[in-house]
Amino acid sequence: MSFLIPQGDSAIHSRICEGPDAILKPARNSSISSYTGFMLDYEISPTDAADLLKEKKARFIDVREPWEFATARIDGSVPIPMGDVPSRAHQELDPDERLVVLCHHGQRSLNVAAWLRNQGFEQAQSLRGGIDAWSAEIDPHVPRY
Repeated sequence: MSFLIPQGDSAIHSRICEGPDAILKPARNSSISSYTGFMLDYEISPTDAADLLKEKKARFIDVREPWEFATARIDGSVPIPMGDVPSRAHQELDPDERLVVLCHHGQRSLNVAAWLRNQGFEQAQSLRGGIDAWSAEIDPHVPRY
């Protein structure tokens, strides 16, 4: 199924979505070249995230508070509390790197992933269900709290 979504009467681009792929095409008489590619979902399942971690294809960013990180964590994840993300993201993270952002249940990390996307980190995704889902589905040795 395809959808044509105009972005205003004088839109430069129309967005065509087919399945998981998103294609941007210039409007008629536009001098902007077209972009063909796909956009990652804002959330990633624990199973898919575990595969990325195992293959070392993503960096895990834990946006929980320090006491939460001390209570339970995914080995190799980088702690950057949510409140510190705006001041640290551009200094410590690579906009071209695949990022999996996590928190306790997935809400804070979804907000951070959306903010990162708006800042140019196009491969940022939130771990669906947070570390709680990770513990339940992937690694029962990670404590639940």
